[in-house]
Amino acid sequence: MTMAELVTAAGQRWMVEEAFQVAKGQAGLDGHEVRKWCSRYRHATVCVLAMVFLVTARSRPIPCQPLTPGHRP
Repeated sequence: MTMAELVTAAGQRWMVEEAFQVAKGQAGLDGHEVRKWCSRYRHATVCVLAMVFLVTARSRPIPCQPLTPGHRP
């Protein structure tokens, strides 16, 4: 491997680990006690869907409403 490929791989790993840390804090990915595979799979799926929703909602711009002449902020 070249040095550039190693740096790219390290950067991608960092992004994935950051995403898991955010999911643990924001979506409760770490809040499940594993007893059976099905329940763990369901919980992880719901957490990932919650993160997709949060990222999508955060990335949308908030539309600004035009100010009326008598409106003060």
